[in-house]
Amino acid sequence: MALPAAFFALFFAYPVVAITLRGLHDGGRWQFARAAEVLTDPAVLQVLRFTLWQAAASTALTLVVALPGAYVFARFDFPGKQVLRAVVTVPFVLPTVVVGSAFLALAGRGGTLDQLWGVRLDTGVWAILLAHVFFNYAVVVRTVGGLWAQLDPRQEEAARMLGATRFGAWRRVTLPALTPAVAAAALMVFLFTFTSFGVIQVLGGPRYATLEVEIYRQTAALLDLPAAAVLTLLQFAAVAALLAVHAWTVRRRESALALVDARHTARRPRGTGQWALLWSHLALIAVLLVAPLVVLALRSLRTSDGYGLAFYRALTEHGSDSTFLVAPVEAIGNSLAYAAVATGVALVVGGLAAAALTRRAGRLVRGFDALLMLPLGTSAVTVGFGFLIALDEPPLDLRASWIIVPLAQALVGVPFVVRTLLPVLRAVDVRLREAAAVLGASPWRAWREVDLPLVRRALLVAAGFAFAVSLGEFGATVFIARADNPTLPVAVARFLGRAGELSYGQAMAMSTVLMVLCAATLLALERVRTSDDRSGEF
Repeated sequence: MALPAAFFALFFAYPVVAITLRGLHDGGRWQFARAAEVLTDPAVLQVLRFTLWQAAASTALTLVVALPGAYVFARFDFPGKQVLRAVVTVPFVLPTVVVGSAFLALAGRGGTLDQLWGVRLDTGVWAILLAHVFFNYAVVVRTVGGLWAQLDPRQEEAARMLGATRFGAWRRVTLPALTPAVAAAALMVFLFTFTSFGVIQVLGGPRYATLEVEIYRQTAALLDLPAAAVLTLLQFAAVAALLAVHAWTVRRRESALALVDARHTARRPRGTGQWALLWSHLALIAVLLVAPLVVLALRSLRTSDGYGLAFYRALTEHGSDSTFLVAPVEAIGNSLAYAAVATGVALVVGGLAAAALTRRAGRLVRGFDALLMLPLGTSAVTVGFGFLIALDEPPLDLRASWIIVPLAQALVGVPFVVRTLLPVLRAVDVRLREAAAVLGASPWRAWREVDLPLVRRALLVAAGFAFAVSLGEFGATVFIARADNPTLPVAVARFLGRAGELSYGQAMAMSTVLMVLCAATLLALERVRTSDDRSGEF
């Protein structure tokens, strides 16, 4: 636990505490009166109400849409299933600013729906809710569907033989077993939508703001650090409570069930009802998940003179009025290099943390488990600004170093590594390690000869997820990425912030490149994953 604890202390706790204390202790005195003003400000209360409402509405809508998908992926076997599983996961690893761009191209002003039928969704809250479903669909499918695929269907069949109806058997047998997984998925979706930033920033406009957007406004636009610090603490308290409940549901799910090989539970659909369910959900996936990605790619090719590669060619040019100090295409190489380093850091830190959580028990370790998830719910704006404030003096003077970006990206990669490796490591029979030790193997050799062969695939899956989410990290990177070394998400945001057809087209082109890179990573991940892998929640 020493290295993961030190990593989180230096690169998460220290920057967040530093920026928060600077806000609360502004001007040499504590700003408690300012804190009371912020918490009673009607505008802030309205932001809090909207944050809670849109998170609850997005979570409910995501569950309604995605739970049938979890069943389809868990119980049905059909051609192209692995490819489709990778495709529906692409939105989750895309930066939220790109998700917003995709829905803007589909349903915004001048978008596909506007041109075809005069329909615009960016003028109301529906675009935000649908974008959140688009982003979080894979969370429910992977968390609930992964468990559903390993539930023994013979238990439900036995209930049918004893006289239960199909619905009664599902309600009495399957639903209780799935409830912890559904609760864990709902909590994760609520967490991601509660801290939503990029989607709200692109689609919300001036009328809608979450706590995360308000923290960004108070920090970057108004330079009101006391207000931002109070809002950060408020968000942190809510996130800590959510993660505590999430950790409890995860432990309950891991300890309460005896699972079977997923290869023996999926089968081809039978009967009209099952085929109708499969095809209707495939149609829903096509409309809700695939269509925005296709429209994004088409929009990157459409110019005022017709379709072509003009926007992609423009990415290789660097003019005097350029947004960056280098050609925008260099952002691709920067992102790949940063993501590779961040993946290495996340594997080391997350792997050691997972090993510690596997071999030890107690409240301290369970609390450490919840701590590892905090970067997913803590304001990325606060983390990024905290990096600038805290990591600018020796011995941690990293502000001018390239390593600062991979470190920020690794913070969001570590939770995925831990949650992917933990169930696999817990499934390794401890007697194998003990037998190796009895035969004279050192702890290092026992790990290399016993654990590593058993967890190799899960390790590759963890690396793939860490790489994909590092590619898409935006909230913190937007503060610390330098103009001569931009990343893909930062480039997209900068182009969207400029007026003109060329800037918008370049944003779409950059978003498409990032989408293709993430899709390729996830397709490779699905080829590595086997149907009997217990590779965690993600």
